[in-house]
Amino acid sequence: MTMTGRPLLALMLAASFASTIGGLPFNALPILLGSLADTFQLTPSQAGFLGSACFTGYLTGTFAAFFLIKHTSLKKLTIVSAVIIATLLFLSSIAGWQFQMLLWSVLGFFAGLMTCLGLHIMGEMANKERALGLRQGVELGVTALVLFLLPAYVTATYGYQGTALTLLAIVLLLGISAFVLPEKVSASVEPFSFRKQLKMPPVVWLAVFTFFIFGAGNIGLWAFLERMGNSLNLAPNEQGIVFAVLKLLGGAAAFSVAIVGNRLGRWLPYLIVFAVLNGGLALLWYANGFLPFAMGAWIWEVGFTWGCVYMTAMIAQLDSQGRAIMLIPAAFALSSMVGPAVAGMLIETSFVPLLMFAALSTACAIFIFTTILPSALTKAQDDSGSSEPELVS
Repeated sequence: MTMTGRPLLALMLAASFASTIGGLPFNALPILLGSLADTFQLTPSQAGFLGSACFTGYLTGTFAAFFLIKHTSLKKLTIVSAVIIATLLFLSSIAGWQFQMLLWSVLGFFAGLMTCLGLHIMGEMANKERALGLRQGVELGVTALVLFLLPAYVTATYGYQGTALTLLAIVLLLGISAFVLPEKVSASVEPFSFRKQLKMPPVVWLAVFTFFIFGAGNIGLWAFLERMGNSLNLAPNEQGIVFAVLKLLGGAAAFSVAIVGNRLGRWLPYLIVFAVLNGGLALLWYANGFLPFAMGAWIWEVGFTWGCVYMTAMIAQLDSQGRAIMLIPAAFALSSMVGPAVAGMLIETSFVPLLMFAALSTACAIFIFTTILPSALTKAQDDSGSSEPELVS
């Protein structure tokens, strides 16, 4: 039946919390890899491949979402996924190194499902910049608290075991929001088969691939940002401040997109992203202590967040039938598979090649999103209209 009594904001917040659970492995990645490296004495390459294994599972989860979300209760799927993620975190906290790759691969699978759940609901909203900005703002706001607590009060004292158990508690707490979710979000079109789901115009595939390029360089940097701070001999409480403020600023940046929406047009947001993100990279390049490192990381995060939200919104708008939005987590997963693995190899001698990798991937993505895609977006919007979703209990 159509749900008229349930506030749309409550649905959006519940979807954001589900997405937050799915995003925890990524958002806590520097702390997780750092604590795993310290606990099991891993090399940068080993830590990087462990992160890639997690997002190999994440990628598989995004593909499974094509089949599950359209034919399964959103509420039940969210509850089951949250419980399994919590269980895997517990097992990871007591397991040896030889089991971590498998555990994090399976955890990544269910994290991918959770991310797709949130995106599936938000992708049905009419003002996608606003909806996706709210989703990312909530996700990063929660993450800011997590990243403030973990380095300073948990990881430094209890190591990886304490880190994993803290994340377990957060997953269970956020999972309560699943009871607000409807059974279905009925789209304006019939569910696609997997083959038809992937049958999109070449320009949409170009946009998704470009988002992958943007993510690969910047996620590679994100994965080893804690190690970069560690190389500058930052204290655990300083690391906690850096990452907590970083995610607060990321949340504020996402909420700013939710407020502004699409009023900046189609080119200006990407030029701002390019300038801000590269300004942060330049500060990280020359950082020699806490303040320049923190400023560089904070400015970079704002630019990266803006870029993710605006690129995601454009990809969603390019395909009026709602297929492209479901490929965003897959592209993000591919970026998270490739980025940490490449980054781990690049930083064996210096962090400079990693910063160059992030800058190059950003420049390539901004070029395509400002030169090729805007005209395709105009055509896509002329061919269809947008409407709010019908919620089915």
